[in-house]
Amino acid sequence: MNTPKIVALAGSLRTGSFNKKLLAIAADAARAAGAEVTVVDLRELALPLFDQDIEDTSGLPEGAKKLKALLRASDGFIIASPEYNSSIAAPLKNAIDWVSRSETDDEPSLVAYRGKIAAVCSASPGALGGMRGLVTLRSILGNIGVLVLPDQVCISTAHEAFDDTGKLKDERKTKQVTKLVGSLVQLAGKLKVT
Repeated sequence: MNTPKIVALAGSLRTGSFNKKLLAIAADAARAAGAEVTVVDLRELALPLFDQDIEDTSGLPEGAKKLKALLRASDGFIIASPEYNSSIAAPLKNAIDWVSRSETDDEPSLVAYRGKIAAVCSASPGALGGMRGLVTLRSILGNIGVLVLPDQVCISTAHEAFDDTGKLKDERKTKQVTKLVGSLVQLAGKLKVT
């Protein structure tokens, strides 16, 4: 199997984010399954809110160019998405929107997304574990040409779900994450063009 390249990102900016903890577990599992994983922190990209005036006057911001290049060079994504008011977090939507923009007139539409595979997961203090936000995320990703795996992992009562080292206390949930990203790595490897 070819070594798939996976980009892993969390939709939260917060330092102690439950979704960043979940993403770290997923990224480790993907590496163990044989993938090359790049973890991206959206805060470090310092993306302004999408504004076509900014795009028209100075093109894509540097952070957007960096993320777009990583996604374009990857075979798939792991996205840990918090749920904000029954939808996805603004930083994640903003990053998706910036990367969707073409940099040249001859660039194929949605070049960083089309034909890529994604695994989605979520952690939330609520009882549904962020499930409602993943509905929105699936819709967005599907509409921009990303194949989203049907399985997902939602961690409810996230404020109690992780131990002091950032690991999940529930071994069954850890196994679910491992299985999810294992499927992603396997499929991305099979579809990878050499």
